[in-house]
Amino acid sequence: MDLYELIGVPRDAGLDQIKRAYRRLARRLHPDINPGDRAAAVRFRLVVDAYEILADPDRRRRYDAYG
Repeated sequence: MDLYELIGVPRDAGLDQIKRAYRRLARRLHPDINPGDRAAAVRFRLVVDAYEILADPDRRRRYDAYG
């Protein structure tokens, strides 16, 4: 699974663009907004994990090197 595709940004996206896309998805998929929707909860967790990797320059560099 491509983290950039999951969040919906191009590979050359800057941190601001990644942050905006993450916040938009997090608001839409958050478990408090979608109580009982397991699919949204799983996707929310994937989006959070992807953001944590792409927002950290060191982790993003390692992801890009192997992905």
